[in-house]
Amino acid sequence: MKYSIFMLLIALHTGSCTRPQDPSIMIDKTTVQGVDLDRYLGTWYEIARFPHSFEKNLVGVKATYSYRKDGKIEVLNQGYKDHLDGPLKMAKGKAKVPDPDDPARLKVSFFLFFYADYFILELDQENYQWAMVGSTSDNFLWFLCRSPEMDSDVFEMLKQRARDRGYDISLLERVPQKSVP
Repeated sequence: MKYSIFMLLIALHTGSCTRPQDPSIMIDKTTVQGVDLDRYLGTWYEIARFPHSFEKNLVGVKATYSYRKDGKIEVLNQGYKDHLDGPLKMAKGKAKVPDPDDPARLKVSFFLFFYADYFILELDQENYQWAMVGSTSDNFLWFLCRSPEMDSDVFEMLKQRARDRGYDISLLERVPQKSVP
């Protein structure tokens, strides 16, 4: 587990070295305006992602966000190794909002004081049911949903928005999820 967290930190800080990008393509990392963090908190299911070593072979991945007593946000990431009945892997971290005027740009840490960027790029601002998250590196992209299944129209819309931003969506991989009873 400590190895996985260490690899996450390395990947987030050197992610642009892991997959060559066409330097002529600029990725639009503009974040959404007016994020209400109280509404954003809760559980999000990972629907699709760019592949990374720290999530290799993880399925049923979800993240749960809640406030801590110190005002920061607790982050609990969990997923199953290899298959939906595999061993549960968890990583607990924290997030903070460095600039209260831009709450869509968070910093997340799973190890000591090493923080990585967490940018809310797209968000269902009416119902807070789906989101697209990226980072400073072009190698990180996630589609999140409040339920384990995302409506196919929403999924296609997020793919188009990611493409419009300059992301290579051919790298997206779907994340199998357990059904919620």
